[in-house]
Amino acid sequence: MPKKQSSSRQRIIEAAVWLFYANGYSATGVAEILKKAKVNSGSFYFFFKSKEELLLAVLDWYLENLEPILLWPVYEVTDDPIERVFALLDGYRQKILMTEFDFTCPIGRLALEIDPARKQVHAKIAANFRGWTEAVKRCLEDAGERLPNGTDTEALAKFVLTVMEGGVMQSRSHKSIVPFDASIEQLRQYFRFLEQSKNSSPRAKDNSTRR
Repeated sequence: MPKKQSSSRQRIIEAAVWLFYANGYSATGVAEILKKAKVNSGSFYFFFKSKEELLLAVLDWYLENLEPILLWPVYEVTDDPIERVFALLDGYRQKILMTEFDFTCPIGRLALEIDPARKQVHAKIAANFRGWTEAVKRCLEDAGERLPNGTDTEALAKFVLTVMEGGVMQSRSHKSIVPFDASIEQLRQYFRFLEQSKNSSPRAKDNSTRR
């Protein structure tokens, strides 16, 4: 694709990312996207057959930017795999505070707004959730020996996602950071319990005695 065409397409996608998040998918018209992207309708329909096709590209954009936007900054903060999970969650906390409790997870928002009958869109939404949980799962796997044997890291990663989404929504609803902090603290206590369970297991004690 020529550089000019690629640039125009990218501007349309990035404009849609911002507008879909700020106003919602349904409330955003193509004309608004064109205005923000500074392109004409011909350019839009050259790249996208419909607004829904653009939405699919937006969801691809989120998935492609999961690592550079969400993960890499976290990985620079700490090498500890469990602390990386909580650093990721702290990133959401900062967004909640910076937006004065107006923040919501963009993928979660689309999941609630888009009609479930739009299966292709929801498949992309699910792929984004899966990408997020897989990143957390890798951290949990890296924590390996600190968690009890047989810990279902995939289920635990999904639980972390559920805590984050629920905490974000409650903080937005209550206009307070308290619900988010309370949710994360409960999660933190659960991780402490898992680590303590590992350390107090008969096998762990036996290994300690042998040393």
